[in-house]
Amino acid sequence: MHTSAILTTTTFSPQTETVLPDRPDTRANRPISQRLQSIDVIRGVALLGILMMNIPGFALPDGLERQQTLAHPGDANYTTAYWVDVLFAGKMRALFSMLFGAGVILFTNRKQASDGFGIADFYYRRMLWLVVFGVVDAFFLLWKGDILYWYGLCGLLLFPLRNVPARQLALGALVCFSFLALKAHWRFLENKHLHEAYTHAIALEKQHVKLNDTQEASRNAWLGLLKKREPDPKQEAAEIKTMQSDYRTIWLFLLPKIVEIQSTFFYATFWDALGMMLLGMALLKWGVFSGQFRRRTYLMMVLLGYGIGIPLGMYAEQSTLEAFGNYGHYLDTHTVGINRLSYDLRRVLMALGHIGLIMLVFRSGLVPWLMQTLSAVGQMAFTNYVMHTLICTFIFFGYGLGYYGTWQYYQLFYIVVGIWLTQLIISPLWLRYFRFGPLEWGWRSLMYWKRQSMVRS
Repeated sequence: MHTSAILTTTTFSPQTETVLPDRPDTRANRPISQRLQSIDVIRGVALLGILMMNIPGFALPDGLERQQTLAHPGDANYTTAYWVDVLFAGKMRALFSMLFGAGVILFTNRKQASDGFGIADFYYRRMLWLVVFGVVDAFFLLWKGDILYWYGLCGLLLFPLRNVPARQLALGALVCFSFLALKAHWRFLENKHLHEAYTHAIALEKQHVKLNDTQEASRNAWLGLLKKREPDPKQEAAEIKTMQSDYRTIWLFLLPKIVEIQSTFFYATFWDALGMMLLGMALLKWGVFSGQFRRRTYLMMVLLGYGIGIPLGMYAEQSTLEAFGNYGHYLDTHTVGINRLSYDLRRVLMALGHIGLIMLVFRSGLVPWLMQTLSAVGQMAFTNYVMHTLICTFIFFGYGLGYYGTWQYYQLFYIVVGIWLTQLIISPLWLRYFRFGPLEWGWRSLMYWKRQSMVRS
């Protein structure tokens, strides 16, 4: 699902600290294959991690997921969801987006004009084909949470920014995140004012005062907001029955949701994806992804990223639980919605912490077999991402095994581990005989409009 170029190397050779300065060496004194391999390792981790957030979307109605993970603090569902949210939710997608932005620079820097076409032509064909793949994954393979379409559209905007200095790219990312934080705070204030108007209207009703049209509208608007937030057992039961039906029935049921997520929801979160991509471009230019810093620099990323990100995440989870229990009381007792206000800050901090930890392990050379395996998963990230869709829809949808709505939240992670093991085994085996993953090969062939060599010589 990423635009960074596919590697053909199969050996693992971590960089040594002795050749790495505190700042990026723009002369690139190490082979390009090693630098890209570190990025593939990070991509492999992100690819496996994002399944933890996606699998509930395949397996459970949204309302039932919230009910299972928030209604009984301390049980297996709540504890699992708590730590997944603190450590991984949103952070893996942040890594994906960062690597996507980094991939734009890697691809455009390496690609030379040939066959009468320039780099812009190859790049935009690549992005447009990614949009097509996203449409197929969402509308035909029925993954409502697909992000390939989003990434393809965002990628169309990144080409002119490939030569922008890293500081300016990082500043652009900061602008995007600041806009999202202000937008989240504004929405919090709107709901807070709405609840105050509702409380006032209820007080007047108790005094037998007739409400005017504005007060009546405020009361009904708040009740409508609560209805959207509260689980509806009848609606969830109907959804489970539908999702255990045939393909056509499921397609008709999911179509409005897919359209909403791939249009309205995307427009609302566009700045999220763009900001992370710009930050990823900056991090690549600084040398963070390619291992061009000393170990102490990556250690500081871990300490600061986790040291600030984890406490913020734990506080946000407590706020989420409070809001679930009594949203009105939560609005009355808080001046800011810390959960949404700090969302991108937590994601960036935790993503940087993950990057620092991965690079420390990568550089250490302690588990070369694991790094090689994760690198293979990362090289086949596009194929493995779509395989998540195929496997999960087969297990949970009615035209497969039909287990939709029958598993507890924590039990879904047994499936996650099984898929992880499968892809960790198959990916390196596949790349031992083939140069690309199946979908990477198809994407590459479509981009060049020429059948690419697949089998290793």
